[in-house]
Amino acid sequence: MTFYWTCIKIAIRMGRFFMNIDDFIEFLNESPMAYFAVKKAKELLEGAGFERLDLKKDFVIREGGKYFVDNNDSALLAFSVGKLDEIFFKIVGSHTDSPGFRIKAKPYMNKESMSVLNTEVYGGPIINTWLDRPLSFGGRVILKSDDIFNPRKELVKFDKDMLIIPNLAIHMNRQVNDGIKLNPQVHTLPLVGLCDEKIENEDHMKTLLSSELGVGKDDVLDYDLYLYDRQKASLLGENSEFISSGRLDNLASFYTSLKALIDAKDHEGINIIIASDNEEVGSGTKMGADSSFIETVFERILLGLGKGRQDYFKALEKSFMISSDMAHAIHPNYTEKADPINRPKLGKGIVIKYAASKAYASDGESAAILMSICEKAGISYQTFHNRSDMRGGSTIGPITSRRLNVRTVDVGGPMLSMHSVRELMAAKDLYYMQRCFEEFFKI
Repeated sequence: MTFYWTCIKIAIRMGRFFMNIDDFIEFLNESPMAYFAVKKAKELLEGAGFERLDLKKDFVIREGGKYFVDNNDSALLAFSVGKLDEIFFKIVGSHTDSPGFRIKAKPYMNKESMSVLNTEVYGGPIINTWLDRPLSFGGRVILKSDDIFNPRKELVKFDKDMLIIPNLAIHMNRQVNDGIKLNPQVHTLPLVGLCDEKIENEDHMKTLLSSELGVGKDDVLDYDLYLYDRQKASLLGENSEFISSGRLDNLASFYTSLKALIDAKDHEGINIIIASDNEEVGSGTKMGADSSFIETVFERILLGLGKGRQDYFKALEKSFMISSDMAHAIHPNYTEKADPINRPKLGKGIVIKYAASKAYASDGESAAILMSICEKAGISYQTFHNRSDMRGGSTIGPITSRRLNVRTVDVGGPMLSMHSVRELMAAKDLYYMQRCFEEFFKI
């Protein structure tokens, strides 16, 4: 009978979750790049009563308070303070960026009576998946202000089918289906229109941006712009069991940790989510995981509570972090690429990731803690190792664990087509991720 009622409770939870799956689809569609993901997250946090802290001012933190800070518009740290009989941090870390293409300065180029944009590759995308599909671009624009050290910043997103990277016809490349090698300076420049001879002689991008933002062209100083796929995120499959979208790596982790933090009520210690930028290019920036931002904010939280450095270091020793970045599921068409035993499947639960190289932060102790959390939540989990003859990727887990000296486990939702312009995961695994984080934050 107990098992029966457990199944009923899980079904009710999943029913409520799937009623809100459209919220995640909306989050994906409104977050074509890191800036917009952070913007949307801040709106959700403020709507839930979280208070924005100013990094240039002293932190004043109270028990029961909810707060957030952002870093350079593309990274975010949010936290809620529970009962402080004992001070410790419960952390879920993710990242906001995804592989793609960044637009260079003065990007307009004329080639054979057509205008193309000069771009460079950001991270490790599967480049050919970006070809022959409607694209656009957006990001952050830096504008003049009266204070040289504090220019104005505006986000911009061109909400129209504006660009395309056309493929070469098979008649001119008969070996294309045997494999394609693309030179990113030559073959992946997006076509933007038929050319105007005047465009190449000026910074036409500034003209375009000033018109879109309603400011003078001379007010536009610089910009951080990225391409994005125009196809919307969607559910697919015979029973709508899959989520198909760009940027599932790693907005699925960011979103589920964000929702879990917002929904957490009475809890012990300090619940924190970290959403770093630039993970796809090594994390070595001021808004990346390998900066002093995280440890500085953590210490300032304790100082804001009236505690000292000794209290901060003791709190770290009692803390735990879940580093959440998406995981490789076994591919039905490439089963030989998976480990013989540890073969995560779509729809079968959150994945604990291990690596002898320590590219993942998991060890026996931290993995056991995660397993206990999943068992307490009544959800399934899986394990992942790369094949011993294949090198895999890494995450923010080892970086953050090293900087904070905190016990850390690396996990992720199983997915296919990682780093494609269009990735795939099971909707059920989004539920498992969120339930895991909710249970963690309740402890």
